[in-house]
Amino acid sequence: MSGSLSDLEKDIEASRARLDETIDRIQNRLSPVNLVDEMLGSARSTPLNSVYDDALAVVRRNPLPVLLIVAGVGMLMKKLAQGPRVAAVRPVPVEPAPGVGVERAYDPDQPGGRPTRTLTEEATA
Repeated sequence: MSGSLSDLEKDIEASRARLDETIDRIQNRLSPVNLVDEMLGSARSTPLNSVYDDALAVVRRNPLPVLLIVAGVGMLMKKLAQGPRVAAVRPVPVEPAPGVGVERAYDPDQPGGRPTRTLTEEATA
């Protein structure tokens, strides 16, 4: 019985090792750098080969910022494709405060500091 248990343990360890290798290979294939490399792979046969190589070098040096930029551009394109969904904004009429725009002459001796007449009345008088 102990021989069969040790054989089972060895089989389990071998299965775990194979599973770890498989997971590592999948993670390597799904890394942002490899995904971009696969996308640009077919474009390398064009005359713009140096441009693609330079872009690939930038992605390899900075995968996360490039990924965030691509995600932002994708979201922008999605919003542009959906069209405007903002309701029309109507201007709110603004009324001036009472007495604004009218110059008034004040008599400091009058109780309550009320204006005696407007400056325009003063000019015509």
